[in-house]
Amino acid sequence: MQVVESGGGLVQPGGSLRLSCAASGFTASDNLIQWFRQVPGKEREPVVGLDSMNSMLHYKGFTGSRFTISRDNAKNTVYLQMNRLTPEDTAVYYCRANIRGTIVWGQGTRVTVSS
Repeated sequence: MQVVESGGGLVQPGGSLRLSCAASGFTASDNLIQWFRQVPGKEREPVVGLDSMNSMLHYKGFTGSRFTISRDNAKNTVYLQMNRLTPEDTAVYYCRANIRGTIVWGQGTRVTVSS
């Protein structure tokens, strides 16, 4: 079982980016998939999640609409759409799957917001 993130890169302030989390070895729609991010020098923090009931979970500090999560069941992939990005959103973004109590992390994808 694994998840692989992609889609990170350099984006200008105010721009948007969509990250992908491709799942393999399990069905993403049957499990809780979460996006985390880690800013250098800080702890990894949860951003948004999507559970098996298709309910979106927002976490403290990310309750607005800038970050949304979605899923393509045919591709077994979960997405993180990020809008109106600011330099403070610069971080490594991680996908995490909770598969009936087994936690699987991806390797992360780096997002840099800079002009």
